[in-house]
Amino acid sequence: MSHPDHRLNLRPLGTPKGVSSLVGPHGVGASPGDKKSKNKTIRGKKKSIFETYMSKEDVSEGLKRGTLIQGVLRINPKKFHEAFIPSPDGDRDIFIDGVVARNRALNGDLVVVKLLPEEQWKVIKPESNDKETEGAYESDLPEELCGSHLPQQSLKGYNDSPDVIIEAQFDDDSDSEDGHGNTQNALVDGVKKLSVCVHEKGKDDAGAPVPKDENTFMSQDTRALPEKSLQRSAKVVYILEKKHSRAATGFLKLLADKNSELFRKCALFSPSDHRVPRIYVPLKDCPQDFVTRPKDYANTLFICRIVDWKEDSNFALGQLAKSLGQAGEIEPETEGILTEYGVDFSDFSSEVLECLPQGLPWTIPPEEFCKRRDLRKDCIFTIDPSTARDLDDALSCKSLADGSFEVGVHIADVSYFVPEGSSLDKVAAERATSVYLVQKVVPMLPRLLCEELCSLNPMTDRLTFSVIWTLTPKGKILSEWFGRTVIRSCTKLSYEHAQSMIESSTRKIPEKELPPVSPEHTSEEVHQAVLNLHGIAQELRTQRFVDGALRLDQLKLAFTLDHETGLPQGCHIYEYRDSNKLVEEFMLLANMAVAHRIHRAFPERALLRRHPPPQTKMLSDLVEFCDQMGLPMDFSSAGALNKSLTETFGDDKYSLARKEVLTNMCSRPMQMALYFCSGVLQDQAQFRHYALNVPLYTHFTSPIRRFADVLVHRFLAATLGYRELPDVEPDGLQKQADHCNDRRMASKRVQELSTSLFFAILVKESGPLESEAMVMGILNQAFDVLVLRYGVQKRIYCNALPLRSHHFQKVGRKPELTLVWEPEDEEQEPVQQVVSIFSLVEVVLRAEATALKYSAILKRPGTEGLLDRQDEQRCDAHEEEQD
Repeated sequence: MSHPDHRLNLRPLGTPKGVSSLVGPHGVGASPGDKKSKNKTIRGKKKSIFETYMSKEDVSEGLKRGTLIQGVLRINPKKFHEAFIPSPDGDRDIFIDGVVARNRALNGDLVVVKLLPEEQWKVIKPESNDKETEGAYESDLPEELCGSHLPQQSLKGYNDSPDVIIEAQFDDDSDSEDGHGNTQNALVDGVKKLSVCVHEKGKDDAGAPVPKDENTFMSQDTRALPEKSLQRSAKVVYILEKKHSRAATGFLKLLADKNSELFRKCALFSPSDHRVPRIYVPLKDCPQDFVTRPKDYANTLFICRIVDWKEDSNFALGQLAKSLGQAGEIEPETEGILTEYGVDFSDFSSEVLECLPQGLPWTIPPEEFCKRRDLRKDCIFTIDPSTARDLDDALSCKSLADGSFEVGVHIADVSYFVPEGSSLDKVAAERATSVYLVQKVVPMLPRLLCEELCSLNPMTDRLTFSVIWTLTPKGKILSEWFGRTVIRSCTKLSYEHAQSMIESSTRKIPEKELPPVSPEHTSEEVHQAVLNLHGIAQELRTQRFVDGALRLDQLKLAFTLDHETGLPQGCHIYEYRDSNKLVEEFMLLANMAVAHRIHRAFPERALLRRHPPPQTKMLSDLVEFCDQMGLPMDFSSAGALNKSLTETFGDDKYSLARKEVLTNMCSRPMQMALYFCSGVLQDQAQFRHYALNVPLYTHFTSPIRRFADVLVHRFLAATLGYRELPDVEPDGLQKQADHCNDRRMASKRVQELSTSLFFAILVKESGPLESEAMVMGILNQAFDVLVLRYGVQKRIYCNALPLRSHHFQKVGRKPELTLVWEPEDEEQEPVQQVVSIFSLVEVVLRAEATALKYSAILKRPGTEGLLDRQDEQRCDAHEEEQD
């Protein structure tokens, strides 16, 4: 019996805005109850479990003096008792042990910590070479994932085909931000290690106390230990900003003690995310028959919001906000993800919609043509995923008599439709980004703008902001022009169309294989423009990497959805091809050109984007790992790392798999790229973009889906005399930049969780799934693998396998596990299997009884030639691997 539509006796859950606020002593969330502290009564009064927060004045003074440290809290998703903040000096993360030390802060909060006395610091045992002393980085380190142009996906409107290919479900910006392309960190299963042998206890029960290694914390004199074997440890004393939404999805349970007074008043809400505490909710807010029929709700997902968390309670207090439906189903799970990460997916208000043009169909006002360069007769076209609907960039390429080219990047003039200070402007600023899920998009702007008035649809007059260069065939810039324009795209190409043009340089492509082209132009003209752009893009790309850029291409999943049910039918690794690279190069060129233009004009008030270098300690761990493995990797610069990755490995399939694993490891020390105001950072060296290896960068090319780009358009317009400089001081602009960073990170995590959701459902519906996998980390009772067919990472536990025994050892400096398999037949001898880093194994992904959980099981050895099988043995009816 299910109650998906049960209405709760509560005001509806307000959409979290994601806006930071100072926090007083109460109303802050944290993690599940800490078993170290029981509620003890002293003269009828409960003893405090958590410390009272320091005063704002003391915190301010402590930060100035350096006795306190601030940072963003990261809680290990698999071991919720472990939390970390980055060290300000880039050294090893600062460790926060246990829920009590975390003091009611939640994952993502900006916290202030006080270091504990040295005798309470964490001891990192040299023999364990413990790489789990670095924080649990879900997948937010590599923030921008690029490599293919952004799709807009939806099942609606594709009735002619039962199956919709969802091509690139990430907000991938078409630029090599953070050096990452097609990253599939979304499916990381817990904290992955760079190497070697951590004392692994098996899976943690998030609802139970976690036993400590007897030597983990110090009971001896620290002076007897080498300095590097200690990890600074701290406790939270204040929460500067509540970044976590304080909302969670989970399940309702009755309290265990039926005779207690509390049992008659409250139910227990158990969050799906164990980093959030369990929460008492009033019974009056629960479904009316919950107490008498609790089992009816065992699989019903609810949303709950934390409203308080007292110092004397292991559990928080909350309000039950909504019944979502059945756990494991796409829409309830998706709504839960969106709510937890504070994504506003509500309909736009009438006040916002009134800001849009009312007289439809809308046409460009005649006076606007006088203010713009008219490019409607030029051969201009878009290249996007086939399902895209928000087309915010177009390209043009005209051959000139002297052998050079006039190349244009034309971006939707969104700022024309979003008046500064209007209700539309405010809601777009608040949302800050569109959020791309596997099955749909949550837009930043109303669909009338996203898909119609701003979208550069073919054979329609549209307002644009253009950057036009004169380029040599080698990509050298001879001249540059910025300005407002009017265009009429002559055709809408998909990446597949553009790719076929690139691959058919001498052959005419039949009309039936291409989309319609406006009568003023021919498909041959478009074809030639694509070839010319491709030639220039190759030169630009080659030069970028010569100049020291970095790219970390990782496996990324694309799904085929059933049109009727919306369920995933299959998936494949998304292929990043020359057509994607073509678009990427010109978007990068435009973004860099605009960055220089606005910074030159407004050195104190330019909205730019920086990418800090990798985290020092994590990078040194990676250097040590590569040294252990005998890999000749150079980490001295972005360019050196890129050269190592491209030159160290061969082209055979085993080498490519090894490169995939190492690329994944290299992504971990990478930091996020960040928007910032140029007037706030004093040292211009900090403006640099590490992955791109350029001094100045910004985002200009996607204003339909990123508010930062709208702001940049306004600054660019001011440099050209189209308008006044936006009335915002550097500090105010930095606040907007911070908010864009926060929402972008949340959006990225939501996109990854959406992919995780659909893959888990695919395993359940179509599994078990088999694949080759490569070992990427060895522990003493488990090992981590990259599942090559699907790009997911999983941990395989020895105690889940039919083994007679297993043994961990180091051979030289390389860790390995020896597995002794129980014979299938009594007369057979046990089979011995040695597993080391870069070993190829075969795994089976199998759904578990719990909704959306699946495990990886190692297949019994005996099948040879893992990577040399025929394609038909490697694919089933729905999955397709693309090499």
